[in-house]
Amino acid sequence: MKQKLELLMPAGNMEKLKFAFAYGADAVYVWAPMFSLRARTNSFTLDTLEKATKYVRNLQGDKKIYFTANIYAHNLKIKPFLAQFKKMVAMKPDAFIMADPGLINIVRKNYPDVEIHLSVQANNTNWAQVEFWRDLGIKRIILSREISIKEMKEIHEKVPDIELEAFVHGAICMAYSGRCLISNYLSHRDPNQGTCSHSCRWEYKVFKDERSEAELETITGRPEDYEELKGNFYLEEKERPGEMMNIEEDEYGTYLMNSRDLCAIDYIQELADAGIISFKVEGRNKTVNYLASVGTAYKEAVSKVEVGEKYDSLKLSEEIFGIANRGYIPGFLAGNPNSNAQFYERNGTFGTKAFLGILRDYDEKEKLVRVEVKNNFDLWDTIEVMSPSGIQEIKVEKIYKTNINHSIKKSGTTFEWDEYWFDIKTAKEIQTAHGGWYEVWISMSKKPEAFSIIRKELVVQK
Repeated sequence: MKQKLELLMPAGNMEKLKFAFAYGADAVYVWAPMFSLRARTNSFTLDTLEKATKYVRNLQGDKKIYFTANIYAHNLKIKPFLAQFKKMVAMKPDAFIMADPGLINIVRKNYPDVEIHLSVQANNTNWAQVEFWRDLGIKRIILSREISIKEMKEIHEKVPDIELEAFVHGAICMAYSGRCLISNYLSHRDPNQGTCSHSCRWEYKVFKDERSEAELETITGRPEDYEELKGNFYLEEKERPGEMMNIEEDEYGTYLMNSRDLCAIDYIQELADAGIISFKVEGRNKTVNYLASVGTAYKEAVSKVEVGEKYDSLKLSEEIFGIANRGYIPGFLAGNPNSNAQFYERNGTFGTKAFLGILRDYDEKEKLVRVEVKNNFDLWDTIEVMSPSGIQEIKVEKIYKTNINHSIKKSGTTFEWDEYWFDIKTAKEIQTAHGGWYEVWISMSKKPEAFSIIRKELVVQK
């Protein structure tokens, strides 16, 4: 009997949780308020965590929800953590994702039946560590991003009686999964307390040594004021004389530590063969467009591998490359990426498709759908309507801007947003929908599927 495989998706809020499941997630992970490594941008409260858990329990199939509580706590956080943990245990999530060995030890003593998954923040890189945590009652290990498939396979062979999870997509930390002090040093926000400011992705300038302090003070850092640096510039680490690391800079800055994104769509079969049973996607702060595209691609790959079939990684890569990204690498799965791990040119994004908006409600009489606009689109544009069941192209034949009238949709429906209707008396036909607007209505011949979004191909500048 083949092992049941799991696609584990991020859920930054209730809406994203619903989109994640709509586009293929078998499980989601959510923030525990105050006690996860995304505490600064957390939108979950204890109340919404409870609602999220109830929502998951009402879904068809064996869907799961994991609460992430993976900070490394200082003394003053232990007491409030235990008080909140008691409330979260009562909600009965499927597991808690934790990292702090002290907190894990307390939880094991007080809640011996609670399932714990060891966070990637614990940096498990070898089978001896995995064996250690298994003996302490950990059910699943989320392996370090910095190890190869070959190492994963050896871990599984040495400790076969523990579940293994691995990240397959998303942003990569330039340090060992959060073990970084740059944010703390520059902005007094500690990554291991959930408040990382991602200082490694900021724009930095490189200056020649001969500039005086007065000259440096006159530089604003604005692109239009940029003074091009002449010659080549390098970093040399003290203990590695002669190993020169090239620094490239343009008018937008230098991106010395800007790591590329992880994409393992080519490696799902190899990961499964190595013993991975949960395939994790990073991105609790990403958009529903990200969840739709990544979920669609990885769900197909994981589902095919689960039943012993091959999948078309090239086709699925096209979907993944459509979303904004920093350039993809397979991380450390095939070995150390060395200089390929960093993207030096800019902190910009690639992507072949623009996320235009979310489709909300449909006026059957007027054959119009309400769009929550995210980016500009024009009359007669060819756009894609992406839904959980597939993608279709349409032309935008009408765009209206109108005043909002609304009534609350009845409870018990699957699409739990406010219900709006189209008011022709206040409508104004327009040529362009602007991203700064909250909504427009566009023509559509039939009611779109729940959780549908729209997007369009980007025009590549030659």
